[in-house]
Amino acid sequence: MEAGAGGSRAHLAALVLARGGSKGIPLKNIKLLAGVPLIGWVLRAAIDAGVFHSVWVSTDHDEIEKVAKQFGAQVHRRSPEVSQDSSTSLEAIKEFLHHHHEVDIVGNIQATSPCLHPSDLIKVADLIQREGFDSVFSVVRRHQFRWSEVKKGENKMTEPQNLNPAKRYRRQDWPGELYENGSFYFAKRHLIEKGYLQGGKMAYYEMRAEHSVDIDIDIDWPIAEQRVLSFGYFGKEPLKEVKLLVCSIDGCLTNGRIYVTEDQKEMVSYDYRDIVGIDLLKKRGIQVRLISERDCSKTLSAMQLGCIAKVSATNKLQVLEDWQKDMGLSWKEVAYLGNEESDVECLKKAGMSGVPADACALAQKAAGYICKSNGGCGAVREFAEHVFLLLEKVNSARKQKEEMSSAGKEMGGNENSRRGSKGLMKKE
Repeated sequence: MEAGAGGSRAHLAALVLARGGSKGIPLKNIKLLAGVPLIGWVLRAAIDAGVFHSVWVSTDHDEIEKVAKQFGAQVHRRSPEVSQDSSTSLEAIKEFLHHHHEVDIVGNIQATSPCLHPSDLIKVADLIQREGFDSVFSVVRRHQFRWSEVKKGENKMTEPQNLNPAKRYRRQDWPGELYENGSFYFAKRHLIEKGYLQGGKMAYYEMRAEHSVDIDIDIDWPIAEQRVLSFGYFGKEPLKEVKLLVCSIDGCLTNGRIYVTEDQKEMVSYDYRDIVGIDLLKKRGIQVRLISERDCSKTLSAMQLGCIAKVSATNKLQVLEDWQKDMGLSWKEVAYLGNEESDVECLKKAGMSGVPADACALAQKAAGYICKSNGGCGAVREFAEHVFLLLEKVNSARKQKEEMSSAGKEMGGNENSRRGSKGLMKKE
């Protein structure tokens, strides 16, 4: 077991570097990816791994600090000197260590790796804390043939780098090669202070190819969202098929505005896309119910949605709990779309939760998904699409489990982690 300076267990800190400036995408680190700020995916994995004594975000930006704290991370405000376009990760990490003397080991996790899972971090922590490695970094196995570059004007031919063209390997006959994928770099303090993130007694950790996603290098944003929905980490509890979706009327189904005529009649507007979303949910066997703190029964009657609704609800959570119990559902089978402080407890309880883009800050903090659309402008339809995508993930996981069971394979075994735990070691 690795010991700290005072003989106690070494302090392992997760550190995510998230500068405010970005040449490609403004504030990329908190841009929503599948309804979650980009940095939120890795923070969720780091916190749920349970192996870090502290989880930090190093940033120079107020909005990034706000999001980091919402996900439970502590914030180190980095100096302007290490916040430039030319600043290196090593410089920012060294500055962090200068201000945090309690930290013995840094796990530098890249914000741009949204498919990182806690299980990977747990195994890496074991390598560096129990097996005595000074540094551990992530790699991915690729089956790519490399050729030498021939620059324009050079009078020479390209040459094969890792193959014999006369005897080309079939993919299944070639183990491929290991490449750094940049997901994380773990290193001990003494190594970092010497100016290294990799050195001493080194080991690699091989990640699964589907978890090796780098927003900066591999794929663009829409494709990344699909990859995250298929292979991302969504929390400790397994996803279940949603059977009930409850939607707050004011601010979700409508934009929250109430128009009053001269004869004191109220009018509201709604988006037809949201009505289509409700119909699609029903066709998928998901019951949709509506809730409001106002008495808007006349409005609901005029909309002819055919949904059970509770108006004049003074306690939304109690209504939600009653519906959940009456239908005999677990909380994982309940989805909730809300936008106000009165929805916060419901958002926390539901297995799947969402808010429109213009929801209040407390509701956004409690939600698992933040829509791109505002309330009354397609947010219900967008949340419905999110529910459908996660249902595909549930069905895919169920199918994989059934296939593995029928084939008689062991559940829980992971060949990649076994390879990684052996490591690729060499002396400094």
